[in-house]
Amino acid sequence: MFQRWTITTAAIALLTTPALAQQDGITLGMVLEPPSLDPTGNAAAAIDEIVYSNVFEGLTKFAPDGTIQPALASSWDVEDDGKTYIFHLQEGVKFHDGADFNAEDVVFSLDRARADDSTNPQKTLFEGIETVEAVDPVTVRITLSAADGMFPFKMAWGDAVMLDEASVANEATQPVGTGPFQFGEWRQGDSIRLDAFEGYWGDKPALKTATFRFIGDPTAAFAAIMAGDVDAFPIFPSTETLAQLEADPRFKVIVGTTEGETILTMNKAVPPLDNVQVREAIAHAVNRQEIIDGAMFGYGTPIGTHFAPHHPDYVDLTEQSAYDPERAKELLAEAGIEDLTLRLALPPTPYARRGGELLAAQLRAVGIETEATNMEWAQWLETVYTGKDYDLTIISHVEPMDIGIYVRDDYYFNYSNDELKEVLAEANSTTDDARRSELLKQAQTIIADDYANGYLFQLAKTGVANAKIEGLWENSPTPANDLSQVRWTE
Repeated sequence: MFQRWTITTAAIALLTTPALAQQDGITLGMVLEPPSLDPTGNAAAAIDEIVYSNVFEGLTKFAPDGTIQPALASSWDVEDDGKTYIFHLQEGVKFHDGADFNAEDVVFSLDRARADDSTNPQKTLFEGIETVEAVDPVTVRITLSAADGMFPFKMAWGDAVMLDEASVANEATQPVGTGPFQFGEWRQGDSIRLDAFEGYWGDKPALKTATFRFIGDPTAAFAAIMAGDVDAFPIFPSTETLAQLEADPRFKVIVGTTEGETILTMNKAVPPLDNVQVREAIAHAVNRQEIIDGAMFGYGTPIGTHFAPHHPDYVDLTEQSAYDPERAKELLAEAGIEDLTLRLALPPTPYARRGGELLAAQLRAVGIETEATNMEWAQWLETVYTGKDYDLTIISHVEPMDIGIYVRDDYYFNYSNDELKEVLAEANSTTDDARRSELLKQAQTIIADDYANGYLFQLAKTGVANAKIEGLWENSPTPANDLSQVRWTE
């Protein structure tokens, strides 16, 4: 009897210890490994998917429903008809290295982001700032050059997080923020671990550790989730297996929306893509639904402009660039284009690799050949995004309401439109919501009329998680895996 009791107790211990240990730790799968962990110095969305609201925080933040909420600023006042913002900071906030966070850190962070030599990938967010002043340790006054009703929205971006000057030089590999998790370990090519920060100023997270594992291959991602090697895959690359996983009671499938406009970017600095007729021809050669079905297994919403369909100001312009291969051939003939071959740069995401094969066949059908190059993420960022050395590429732009990138003359689109600049400048400055809505609709129409790019689909957020996990975001109002509310249930 005694021996049986001893064996049973040991067996129970062996069975329950992993489950108990798992209650305060989580392993998440990610397709892409970030090139760095500094969201203020690199445009890769994979950075924010790890550090946003986990390691780094801004004055404001995106809530799961896309609304703007207080973060390091507990509240703010708007003065001078929208030209001055007074931010009241949370008290008792510390950086992960023990340094106090105060108004001087806000001054440093925003002045650094808007400096002439700034490498911030969204430097335009800060262009309207004239001065940043520390009124006292917990109060900051920001004066703008023009009224901006969208300023709290801009401060919620991952590019606008608050940094400590003492640690800023090492943020890429040893990030130090104010968030509920601090950097633990980066095993290059494998994973990044975050640990709960005991000195966090806000509500403590339920999780003690969070490990992000990098699994780019869809087959390997499915195997990892089935084996329990990962607990959740917030953006699951093996969409063809979602029905199987949904039928398995061990898992739950989480389908939502993202801010990811998936587009066929055309380099307007490269002839003949500087010709609107050629761009229109390419747009009509594309069968969006075939790409959604073939590359995304039906998950995705067709778009005809660079704006999220779930946004109340969205204009459905898909018919303007509807699939019409005969019209595409006519336009190419009118433009005098024959024997056209274009370089197609494809980053490693499944939507790009799968979609690229389908797109190449669609373009070939109207007389355009492509030379496809599969690129790793760092290579795509260096060659396409920074070097602008490409003809076509397929990419999802996942930043929130980012139509403003079309007025950046230095952007990799190589696109410029004076009318669009005037419209968006007014949209940014107005404090009248109805007028802003009207202007945003105009902006969408301008880039659609100009066939500034080819518009494919809005990326769906297709996630898979252990059925006992709650608190993961259903939608992605910004690239993020905010773990502050994630916990295991019994």
